[in-house]
Amino acid sequence: MEIIRKSLRDSAAARWTALAVVAFTMLCGYYLTDVIAPLKGLLEGKLGWGSSDFGFFNSAYGWFNVFLGMLIIGGIILDKMGVRFTGMMATTIMVIGTAIKYWAISTHTLDGKVWNILTFEAPAQVFIAGLGFAIFAVGVEVAGITVSKIIYKWFKGKELALAMGLEMATARLGTGLAIATSVPIAKAFGVIDVSRPILLGLILLCIGLLSFVMYVFMDKKLDASEEQKTAAQLEEDAFKLSDILQIITNKGWWYIAFLCVLFYSAVFPFLKFATDLMINKFGVNEELAGTIPSMLPFGTIILTPFFGNLYDRKGKGATIMMIGSLLIISVHALFSVPFLHHWIVAVLLVLLLGVGFSLVPSAMWPSVPKIIPEKQLGTAYALIFWVQNWGLMGVPALIGWVLEKYCITGQVVRDGLTVNTYNYTLPMLIFTGFGVLALLFSLLLKAEDRKKGYGLELPNIKK
Repeated sequence: MEIIRKSLRDSAAARWTALAVVAFTMLCGYYLTDVIAPLKGLLEGKLGWGSSDFGFFNSAYGWFNVFLGMLIIGGIILDKMGVRFTGMMATTIMVIGTAIKYWAISTHTLDGKVWNILTFEAPAQVFIAGLGFAIFAVGVEVAGITVSKIIYKWFKGKELALAMGLEMATARLGTGLAIATSVPIAKAFGVIDVSRPILLGLILLCIGLLSFVMYVFMDKKLDASEEQKTAAQLEEDAFKLSDILQIITNKGWWYIAFLCVLFYSAVFPFLKFATDLMINKFGVNEELAGTIPSMLPFGTIILTPFFGNLYDRKGKGATIMMIGSLLIISVHALFSVPFLHHWIVAVLLVLLLGVGFSLVPSAMWPSVPKIIPEKQLGTAYALIFWVQNWGLMGVPALIGWVLEKYCITGQVVRDGLTVNTYNYTLPMLIFTGFGVLALLFSLLLKAEDRKKGYGLELPNIKK
């Protein structure tokens, strides 16, 4: 009698435990990604950072990922070396980058120093902090594509979109905690210390690294539980550099990549400046200003898995992405209206933005395996993340420059520190434009799906 071998991933307890372990690592990473965002005013008053310095620092997220192609290299390493090696490498890089960033913000060694970087000048502290952030960004982005492939490995043919939605929701919890707690932690004990939240992020990342070590043992058990492939099958499944050409000549892949960069450029850079927006436009107290933007990631904790589960069971992935893009346009357009400045309006708009922010990713990431073969997934996700990083690098620098060049309206004293005040109408119109372009590419993606039959409108769960 033939013995039917069951894979470890057929155990619901095993696959959901694996998801929980890697999702926690990403929570720690996303906490550090956004921990500086609410500190713009404190950095300006305490350390003398201007809006352009703040934008320059946040643009560091893409320095290595974009210009040195580290994300693409990370994707190739992932497809060649597997999730265990790549995940451990990525989490270690995150810790190293964060340690550099913490040193730059906490030390007085760099005080008053200005360096010439290529064709422009930058405060030494801003540059070294940005360098640490850039190194961290390589780790967190490679960790992101690794976790995406891990989830596909455990959930293919099962609750794939729900699993990806829950992972994203957990990561957004890290973002929400960072935005909500950063200023209170910096002001704790009666002394303002902007390095304190970064230290907490560093500690969390060390715990996240240990969490991924736990996953490594689970992954080994998964591989041992599955039927071993023959040499011919391994050769067939092996990643080749020519696979990159297949990916970048796929029109559907490009539509997802452009939708991704435009959508995330309308959300993540917005969150970098959202606390300052709440203070300047809506008159929210500085200590509470981070609370309203933090509602966005907290809202996605429930909604992203909900929409992911809907996609798994009912389909309509391309349609979900279109609706999400429309919500992004509406919210940013209303944020740009000058006379809408009551804090309740801000709360309602952030909650609506959270719905849009849940819709698009819940359908976008699980749609990639419908377009790209499994052996190319790591590189395909890496290339999408690389395109996305152009936006995450350039948009914060653009918004910071626009604010400093065109939007300063005066100065005020907060907590004994003199800071600029800003009119955010122009930046919000820029974010609205990104939403319009995202909608365009979601329409093109739906048309391509009808033409090629990718199945983006079909359920993920196979009966």
